[in-house]
Amino acid sequence: MSGADFNTQFRKLPTKQIVFVDTTSASGPMINDLSAPGRVIITATRNGAENFSTLFGGYFVDALTGEEADADKNRRVTMLEAFQFAKAAVQRAYDKEGLLATEHAVLDDNGDRTGSPDPSTTGQADGKVASLLAIGSAADAASLPADPKLHALVLEQRDMEHRVESLRLLKESMDPAKYQSELEKLVTDLALKTREIRNLEGAK
Repeated sequence: MSGADFNTQFRKLPTKQIVFVDTTSASGPMINDLSAPGRVIITATRNGAENFSTLFGGYFVDALTGEEADADKNRRVTMLEAFQFAKAAVQRAYDKEGLLATEHAVLDDNGDRTGSPDPSTTGQADGKVASLLAIGSAADAASLPADPKLHALVLEQRDMEHRVESLRLLKESMDPAKYQSELEKLVTDLALKTREIRNLEGAK
């Protein structure tokens, strides 16, 4: 499939946030084809000339399925954390063999059609949106309580956590006062829900 083919499919999706990861060789041009607001595009190479087999994909999967990539230890591996982990692991693999790297992963999440090799949460470059997006979490994967009431409360807690993350993604497009007001309400509700869960757990 070409970038145009993927774009056609993306337009059919109801979601406002899309993560697209291309771990193949010569994948760099996908950023130019697919970059747009609300999208995190990650490619294993920075351009189409890097057409050798890539290592990036394996390490990226390792990042999402393990705990080592969780830099802030919040039990959620964001797209930025996974990218940084895999990129560093690729470089170590080439260094270990004494080889010149033939792949250089890049990430674009600000819609400017230019991938950044070193995205971060500071400055105007890429990285801010990717630092908020995660595919599941250790908490989501944990088994739910058997007690019906506690089960329902934990599901509500998870939903609130996701709503906080979604709101943070909208920060740049919202009125500052409205954003702060909504964030404070969500965080307060989440804290109350967490306390309710702990109280119920302590009573058992």
